[in-house]
Amino acid sequence: MVLGPPGVGKTPLVVALALAAIPARASVYFITVQAWVADRRQAWQENRFAQRLAVYTRPKLLGIDEVGYLALDRVEANLLFRVVSARYETGRRALPSHKGFSEWGAGCGDPVLATAILDRLLHHATLLTMWGESYRLKDKKRAGTWGGPPAGPGGPSAPPVSPA
Repeated sequence: MVLGPPGVGKTPLVVALALAAIPARASVYFITVQAWVADRRQAWQENRFAQRLAVYTRPKLLGIDEVGYLALDRVEANLLFRVVSARYETGRRALPSHKGFSEWGAGCGDPVLATAILDRLLHHATLLTMWGESYRLKDKKRAGTWGGPPAGPGGPSAPPVSPA
């Protein structure tokens, strides 16, 4: 798992790992969590979940990007659990996320389910934490045109955050 704030390079790092695995003849599947959820839901509704599950359990490396950006409902979180559980002890996973582990309960709609997902994801995992400013916003910050996220709807910008 790769954790850190938006814009620090989590996704490019995971893509680089995936690209490095390909010449070593490792099968790789990389997908955004939004596309993954849409595929899982459709397979569930069409009663072909078991067949589609093989798409996500067969590759040596499964990358699911943008985990945490959109909350999963209970059904989606259950589908994620089923894939993580099916891959447990059998395949590598790479999940970039900007959410800390304590926030996964709200993002999955159920703290117990989130704990079960994290339990399987983190066992035997290498955890990378990235820090820094967003590479997409660094020029705006230097120019003084970006002070941070708005304080609220229509509110002023927050002061820049200095590294601790």
